[in-house]
Amino acid sequence: MAGRLVTVFGGNGFVGRHIVQKLAQQGDRVRVVCRDPESAMFLKPLGDPGQIVLMKANVANKAEVERAVKGADQVVNCVGLLAPFGRNTFARAHVEGAGNIAEAAKAAGVKALVQVSALGSNPDSPSLYAQTKAQAEAAVLNAFPEAVILRPSVIIGPEDGFMNLFAAIARWSPVLPIFGCSLLPTYTMEPGNDTAWRFPTFEFCASGGTRFQPVYVGDVADAALTALKSTQAHGKVFELAGPNTYTFRDLMELMLKHTGRKRLIVPFPLPLATIAAFFMEFLPSKPLTRDQVKLLKIDNVVSGENPTFKDLGLSPQGIESVLPGYLHNFKPPSGRRVRIRAA
Repeated sequence: MAGRLVTVFGGNGFVGRHIVQKLAQQGDRVRVVCRDPESAMFLKPLGDPGQIVLMKANVANKAEVERAVKGADQVVNCVGLLAPFGRNTFARAHVEGAGNIAEAAKAAGVKALVQVSALGSNPDSPSLYAQTKAQAEAAVLNAFPEAVILRPSVIIGPEDGFMNLFAAIARWSPVLPIFGCSLLPTYTMEPGNDTAWRFPTFEFCASGGTRFQPVYVGDVADAALTALKSTQAHGKVFELAGPNTYTFRDLMELMLKHTGRKRLIVPFPLPLATIAAFFMEFLPSKPLTRDQVKLLKIDNVVSGENPTFKDLGLSPQGIESVLPGYLHNFKPPSGRRVRIRAA
């Protein structure tokens, strides 16, 4: 089969599966590398027979990584953790893994390497996640100076763990939280009706919480493919964000709109979220961790210091055109469109 051979680490993940699909559509051969190839079997029908090959490897194992990149023309690393578990620590998965991939790629003569990082990665961040993402970028560029770093904001799509999570919560919970609010409310003095007296009006989350620039997963995949092809992108860091900025409150209201539900949206100050996260870390799925609460203290928006989609020749779409396609599944049965077969 003709076409380049592209090795995608973490190709069975949320972003990786979209990259694999687009690579297959353009005729490339794809080697999907993950810890459990059985969990990636759903990817094989996305290409022709033999076009997508699954391989087992642990990014912390140098020998396995070297085998995975052998003979590859290009490499994409999508491996990332939102919460550590067992031996899969942030340092092991992000820093050590990314460094091993970059070193193996350089030694194998790979022509292009794309590292999928995260917007807000910063070695001085209070969040260990953001710290190790920044350390991973440094390790990659040190071993493979021509590598392209992609820093996406919160990624939205059918399999995302953000809008789907809160849409699922809205199925049973009468309230939804707004993270990023201060502990103490702000107030303004408003005039009363038919009187010169002014009365205080309290607002517990006037800012709307943490700000985001969510980006569609398909646009992130397009950016990865463009970065592989463009020599002008080599060695650069791109911040990938959608065209619009939303507060946490905005996103919750948007989710409720497209799921056809009415819920009370309440402020959830970060000190209280830290306490709740402590107990949630004992749950198997870890829906919220203390490290994620630290991330919520900082707005997840572009800095303006690095190139963006525009510099890749791409125009990201707004999430409003994407959300109805999959949040429809969370509507109450009475709100779903019922197809009636014609007699």
